[in-house]
Amino acid sequence: MHSPHTTQHNTTLTSLSLSNKNCSSSLQSSIPSISSKMAKDPVRVLVTGAAGQIGYALVPMIARGVMLGPDQPVILHMLDIPPAAESLNGVKMELVDAAFPLLKGVVATTDVVEACTGVNIAVMVGGFPRKEGMERKDVMSKNVSIYKSQASALEKHAAANCKVLVVANPANTNALILKEYAPSIPEKNISALTRLDHNRALGQISERLNVQVSDVKNVIIWGNHSSTQYPDVNHATVNTPAGEKPVRELVSDDAWLNGEFISTVQQRGAAIIKARKLSSALSAASAACDHIRDWVLGTPQGTFVSMGVYSDGSYNVPAGLIYSFPVTTSNGEWKIVQGLSIDEFSRKKLDLTAEELSEEKTLAYSCLS
Repeated sequence: MHSPHTTQHNTTLTSLSLSNKNCSSSLQSSIPSISSKMAKDPVRVLVTGAAGQIGYALVPMIARGVMLGPDQPVILHMLDIPPAAESLNGVKMELVDAAFPLLKGVVATTDVVEACTGVNIAVMVGGFPRKEGMERKDVMSKNVSIYKSQASALEKHAAANCKVLVVANPANTNALILKEYAPSIPEKNISALTRLDHNRALGQISERLNVQVSDVKNVIIWGNHSSTQYPDVNHATVNTPAGEKPVRELVSDDAWLNGEFISTVQQRGAAIIKARKLSSALSAASAACDHIRDWVLGTPQGTFVSMGVYSDGSYNVPAGLIYSFPVTTSNGEWKIVQGLSIDEFSRKKLDLTAEELSEEKTLAYSCLS
């Protein structure tokens, strides 16, 4: 595949350093640091299902630095199925036409090995959607075979320490299949997207309280990326002029928080389909960027986010499920937030979504045999 390479030469900086030979050493020492900032090695990011709706929203965000930061060059690897090859090539043409300074190359392919070779980050958006009249088992078996083949390609060809984010539904269980079939990828490097649900919960609280969404933090999505997920505000706070206040205290309507709020977040995907006749794309793409950015660059002090990760038995969630937990991240590693109090109402919700995930796991494993 032809890769459009762009070399950015910053003449301003060069002339500045030449014309200021005698200027203060502090300015001189700052010049190399600015130049070296631009000289990071490109990160290879794979997006599967790249010609689809979410892919089309996601690739420009990655190319603009939304996912990995404004000083991190990227090489995009885009994979889709052969019937989408022409459309995929059109996306590649548009990426070239956008002249993104951070985009150092594009691989657009229908070959899974070519797509996975050397990638540092893999965002798995491609999957088999459930169609009318299909049983869950049929959808599951289609996705099991897709994730089985992509897992082995990543295992053999991705860069060491590749981070994987599964977006395609059923996301938690697809991530589990991928983990099964890519045993050399550490389990801590495989995750499922529940950041969209997390962001939806932040949005609902911000609308309800009429505050900036950036002032709301520490909502939690527990469990499955499905309608059994549990959006929990018991540890969430809002930054107010009078300091941080608990969401529950500010909303002061437990019936809403334990009822309509939860069901709105759980059913938000369906509400978007009803409104747009298409599923969430820009919000899903944005959440995927948030997920990877926080995972790679770290969460702010005192803030936790939701990620679907491999359960170690924390909060009495059965080990061996990909389950959404509150996590903090630093140095590219996530850690489940420990010691949060779980009331009786929450406990039931945590168990219910874990049950669904255990059933999905059983169903997926039955498709494997």
